[in-house]
Amino acid sequence: MAAKANPILSVWARPQAEPDQPALSRAAIVREAIALLDAEGIEALSMRKLGARLNAGATSLYRHVATKDELMELAVDEVFGEIVVPPADSPDWRAAATEAAGSLRATALRHPWLGSVLAQAGLAYLGPKLMSATERLAALFTAAGFRDPRGAIDTVVSYVIGMSTTEAAWLSTVARSGQSEEAFIARLLPAAEQAAAGHDLLAESYAAVPALDPVKARDAKFAYGLDVIFDGLALQLPDNR
Repeated sequence: MAAKANPILSVWARPQAEPDQPALSRAAIVREAIALLDAEGIEALSMRKLGARLNAGATSLYRHVATKDELMELAVDEVFGEIVVPPADSPDWRAAATEAAGSLRATALRHPWLGSVLAQAGLAYLGPKLMSATERLAALFTAAGFRDPRGAIDTVVSYVIGMSTTEAAWLSTVARSGQSEEAFIARLLPAAEQAAAGHDLLAESYAAVPALDPVKARDAKFAYGLDVIFDGLALQLPDNR
């Protein structure tokens, strides 16, 4: 007799519990968890701490969310609902995909924990909002003529998550310093210039830093890489083969 397969360990694979008090529901728990994650990071998240913020015991939370992993699944799916993906019939697939990538980046920067969670995910996320965003991206790339829309999606999303995770870490470091980004860079620059001494190309790039707006510089860096990604993907379209 064949052994029974283990059940899928996903919050979406089991029914939702009924609220045991008017203010406590899965949706309320997820909203508060996201607020806690945004403010204090993944390390600060615990069911006990979350319960205290909701004026409820951890036991009450476990009726709606069985584990911290389930809670992270729900939080990820909720923030994916913030991502804007233009319609598949957009006249310029590249402009539309650029808008979607920018929306994903903005979402990851609003929620600095998102990138690291997605990078370390040990299970397949099955949430409806994530599925909806992925379906809209698939429709966009399919309408553009890509034979492998999933491959295009994975390429773009991997780039955006990788870049935004690094960017979010940098911004968190700046925030912890208590300084503006401009002031933090000005304080760091002398050490960087000293480290680049004898490396002409690096020294030249650091010399240009004081004249740069850091926000515009980060935007330009992201846009450059995204253009490279799209240049490569465009070669996969039938008209370019």
